Amino acid sequence: MASKQSRRRLLALAAVAACLLLLPAASVATDVSYCDKHKDYPVKVSGVKIDPDPVEPGKAATFNISAYTDKPIENGKLVIDVKYFFFYVHSETRDICGETTCPATGDFVLSHQQTLPGITPPGSYTIYMKILGDSNEELSCISFGFSIGWVASS
Repeated sequence: MASKQSRRRLLALAAVAACLLLLPAASVATDVSYCDKHKDYPVKVSGVKIDPDPVEPGKAATFNISAYTDKPIENGKLVIDVKYFFFYVHSETRDICGETTCPATGDFVLSHQQTLPGITPPGSYTIYMKILGDSNEELSCISFGFSIGWVASS
């Protein structure tokens, strides 16, 4: 009798474990570093969430950057540089109001979406992102890492 009960408990535990493995992975915040750790930037970045993580070649990836400022941002730009190991592989400039609602003030989120080519090499990458105001003043400068997975989408 105890043997049957033990088997049932073991099967129930295995079923619960299998269900947990099938759940989608939770979005985890990515560590962010300021370019100049001693500078008091007007825009404070509290975190970055990347979906999916790791990024999949050929599929859209969303980078949500949570930030705060007490100075309204009416316009400006994001300057984004991407490094693969020691090599700069991509650079672009975006209108800040295309990535968030302007004027941005208080808590706000910059949401940047990018689809990487299916031939993008897997591995670890680093993004360097400057937030510049309308007079090209540096409002913030951050860097964070992300990974590109091994399998391209079909």
